[in-house]
Amino acid sequence: MKLAIMTKPTFFVEEDKILEALFDEGLEDLHIYKPNSSPVYTERLLSLLPENTHKRITVHDHYYLKEEFGLAGIHLEEATAQRPNGYRGNFSRSCSDIGDLREAKKKARYVILRNIFDSLSVSEEHSSFSLAELQTASRLGLIDKHVYALGGVSLDNIRQLRDLGFGGVVVCGDLWNRFDIHNEIDFKSVLGHFQKLKTAIG
Repeated sequence: MKLAIMTKPTFFVEEDKILEALFDEGLEDLHIYKPNSSPVYTERLLSLLPENTHKRITVHDHYYLKEEFGLAGIHLEEATAQRPNGYRGNFSRSCSDIGDLREAKKKARYVILRNIFDSLSVSEEHSSFSLAELQTASRLGLIDKHVYALGGVSLDNIRQLRDLGFGGVVVCGDLWNRFDIHNEIDFKSVLGHFQKLKTAIG
């Protein structure tokens, strides 16, 4: 099972330092997700990170940054979204409907199935699937090593997601909720929790 980390949707002062420390701790797959942000801020964040980390980073928008910084790939937010004209590099995509998984997996490095559990960071985002629906999707081979779980993923449910056959998990709130961007500069709790997540996925 693979572990991906998604950034907070907003930028904050200590972000580059925490991300660099996470890479030092073994982070292999970072998704930079900053909806409705100016590309200049993502450019700045990338420029502050060591160059040898760029090949482990996927961007959700401002796709030109993939070539400019030598990133791992781009992420498409919808199951049917088209790649930019002429783009031939790695890409992943999001999917909100189990029924779209088979088609969404074609050519994508992996597909992120959203809203598995209630979100830990956005109170209005709730689970879209029952356990029975996920078990059926797993039995039919729709959930497999090319599908990652997103939404409420935490240390407490990684084992369940592994049993369902997910190839990876995308963690956001379970990690970032351990750092108060307004009051803290010490991020040892974030790094400690990341190590627990790494252990849990095996």
